[in-house]
Amino acid sequence: MQPEIRNRKKGTGLFPSAFYQTQQSMTALEQVQKILEPLLTEDVFLVEMKVKPTNNIKIYLDADSGLGIDKCIKINRALYRQMEEQGIYPDGDFSLEVSSPGLGEPLKQHRQYLKNKGREVEVVGNENEKWEGKLLDVTEDSISLEITEGKGKKAVTKQVAIPFSNIKQTKVLIKF
Repeated sequence: MQPEIRNRKKGTGLFPSAFYQTQQSMTALEQVQKILEPLLTEDVFLVEMKVKPTNNIKIYLDADSGLGIDKCIKINRALYRQMEEQGIYPDGDFSLEVSSPGLGEPLKQHRQYLKNKGREVEVVGNENEKWEGKLLDVTEDSISLEITEGKGKKAVTKQVAIPFSNIKQTKVLIKF
């Protein structure tokens, strides 16, 4: 042990800097989310927010009718302006990115599942089992897939219900 640490009184130890960053980040994210909510229209919704130690804030949005670049730019500018006005980062030491999650990203919100009904998806279960098929239905507790097993004349189509509690990840499949 170093002498200066050994001679400290009990209870006066230093907190790791990560503690302060986490506390500040959580508070900043909560403030950003509070500002963001009124900027979202009825069909635009928040998927995820992240903040890096460099105060790089990444906001992922989606929309029931599709999220174009124009909507992202409009929300980014309005949010950035309000964040500066409210002094969330007093020195203006932050960057802001607003975008959609992207095609290869897994679905994270129930609303994303609803939006993607009728599309081909790949579902990975908690035990790493995989299902590929058309997303037919979404309830509060589960999803239903139409799966085709076999090929050609031996192909058999069936429906499978998968509880959300058994889903590790779901991705939309893009087929050309």
